[in-house]
Amino acid sequence: MHVRCPDRLPEEAFRHVLEELAELSPVVQALPPSAALVELKSALRYHGVDARRLGEVLRVRMLSRLGIDVRVGIGPSITVAATASAQIGDPGGVLAIAPEHVTEWLDPLPVEALHRIGARQATILRDYGIHCVGMLAAVPPTTVQRLLGGRAGRLAADRARGIDPRPVVPRALPASAVVRHAFARHTLDGAEVRAALLNLVIQLGRLLRQRGQAARGLTLTLRFAGKGSWEKTRRLPQASAHDDDLRILAYQLMDAAGLQRGRLTGITLKAEDLVDADQVAEQISLGGAREARLVAEAVSDRIRDKFGPDVIGPAAAFRRVS
Repeated sequence: MHVRCPDRLPEEAFRHVLEELAELSPVVQALPPSAALVELKSALRYHGVDARRLGEVLRVRMLSRLGIDVRVGIGPSITVAATASAQIGDPGGVLAIAPEHVTEWLDPLPVEALHRIGARQATILRDYGIHCVGMLAAVPPTTVQRLLGGRAGRLAADRARGIDPRPVVPRALPASAVVRHAFARHTLDGAEVRAALLNLVIQLGRLLRQRGQAARGLTLTLRFAGKGSWEKTRRLPQASAHDDDLRILAYQLMDAAGLQRGRLTGITLKAEDLVDADQVAEQISLGGAREARLVAEAVSDRIRDKFGPDVIGPAAAFRRVS
């Protein structure tokens, strides 16, 4: 079961939704900020009703107890369930796809309706005449891999055929990720401040990747001598845990602070609105530069895992910042 709540649902309300789902099944995977997966195998046996009926009961409970109308997609795999929930319009409802009807239901859907097909991927497929999921399923997987890239193409080809062996992994609503730096002395040096911020970006990106999460936004907090502070939050164009994306937004936040003669004592960088990294569609890059940086990032992570977190990184981050 894939449950979609209204957009911009407050975190506290989302926690209540997860509590309601836990009454339905012991296996619930939070997909913040406003969705969740529920494994129904044991729940169906326990409650003694079919999957659609269980979805309807859940929707009534959400409305009566929380005042939240949800869209519930049910299917034999995460892809089918998530695709189904996305096909339900407002205000909400339940769409259950039986295993024997998966192919006939998926085939006529537009290719962009398939769960985790990004806008750029859909554009590429359409440019090659692949307009619906059934056409994508009919194309040899090796061809799809040439169009979309190795892993993305393989996943798209499998999911168009209803193949998705991923299990529902119990996961509670994750906490935010925070990294901090305290200056040994009050600093006015802009280069030293920027080096410290870059070092925090690297720490935060690595922490998110280790936890299998991505951030939708960043909050930068600056602490000044005299106990004053400045704080600002901005959202990323797309959820990410990559150093490049986090760095660009962190620098924008720092520029927005308009520092002139402010004496800094510390910096805090916080990743907000965390989501499962598996739920973030990797868009295809039109250039090789970003792909090369992502490869270098993965290699750097492996080096840090083996030799320590400070053994490698951008030259600017190795300024004396402490």
